[in-house]
Amino acid sequence: MLAVSLEDKYTATSGRIYLSGVQALVRLMLVQRRRDAAAGLRTAGFVSGYRGSPLGGLDETLWNAEAHLKANNIKFLPGVNEELAATAVWGTQQVHLTGGSDYDGVFAMWYGKAPGVDRCGDVFKHMSHAGTAPHGGILLVAGDDHGAYSSTLPNQSDHLFAASMIPMLYPHSVEEYVELGLHGFAMSRFAGLPVGFKALADTVESSSSIDAGGLDLAIVYPGEMQQP
Repeated sequence: MLAVSLEDKYTATSGRIYLSGVQALVRLMLVQRRRDAAAGLRTAGFVSGYRGSPLGGLDETLWNAEAHLKANNIKFLPGVNEELAATAVWGTQQVHLTGGSDYDGVFAMWYGKAPGVDRCGDVFKHMSHAGTAPHGGILLVAGDDHGAYSSTLPNQSDHLFAASMIPMLYPHSVEEYVELGLHGFAMSRFAGLPVGFKALADTVESSSSIDAGGLDLAIVYPGEMQQP
């Protein structure tokens, strides 16, 4: 039987659950926090961004999940604009530079429509140059609109991320929003770079049954440089 309650969508650890793409992004943050705890890491999470189709409902979904986020040390703070949100996300990787911290690291997610990625070019280039924390990591979720269904022009973020020396992942299903998202945070920690994450209306605005066993996902690091 598929879980349908918000409680099950965000806390189930086995079986299959039914959720939307934006709910999968919320679940991703919760699963990352639980994976860190299982690995003996005390981490916190941070989410900031600026709404726009196809990610227009992400902020509302995050607000609805506030109790789950708070219980897992994850803070959601919507941005006044895309640049300020990106700057706040960048700052989460620098907490170890300002003295003592209650956490081993802060993993963070930025979200915005592709024109917002355009606006954040300078921030993203400096973010990439400065690097990410070993137990932090950044995922930059870009809502692309290839067919200009809700935009004045067709848009995609691939070239903008490449110009900022930021690798990009392209999930093709709701389930991959969690699976590839976890790999994205692992990549960000290992490589010391933020990681782009393409979100299309075809997936992020759809719903699907997914495997709830994200805690068991195996992530293999290159060579001998193993990390939790």
